[in-house]
Amino acid sequence: MSLSNDVAMQVAISSGLIEQIVALAAAEPVREVCGLLLGDRTSIADIAVAANVAADPARTFEVDPAVQFAAIRAARAGGAAVLGCYHSHPLGSTVPSDCDRAMIGRIGELWLITDGVSVRVWRANTLTSFAEVELVEATAGCVTS
Repeated sequence: MSLSNDVAMQVAISSGLIEQIVALAAAEPVREVCGLLLGDRTSIADIAVAANVAADPARTFEVDPAVQFAAIRAARAGGAAVLGCYHSHPLGSTVPSDCDRAMIGRIGELWLITDGVSVRVWRANTLTSFAEVELVEATAGCVTS
């Protein structure tokens, strides 16, 4: 998959989902929390919370493969697409780290990063770099900037 002109550089997400992700990160201040972003090309409709199964969860993350496989099966059965992942940087910022850049799995995937207070969303535009994506608020079937 490669980026093209039809790749959205903004994505909608509800304030409730943002609050949920920030709360998950705040509840685990010394380890990275993680999960999957679910929805369509222009909106994050839900998340799949996952255990961080990384060898050193204080410094990196690895989404539990069982959660990944379940989300892929659900998408293939007509459910929401897996858009990417979310994770926290407990001692860092909402900017992708060198480790994050090394972990990009496919061009176009979304990465939502929280520091436990705020969030930013990034789209992998190559297998080693990200471009920031504008967040817009999704509310009851409509999107507001």
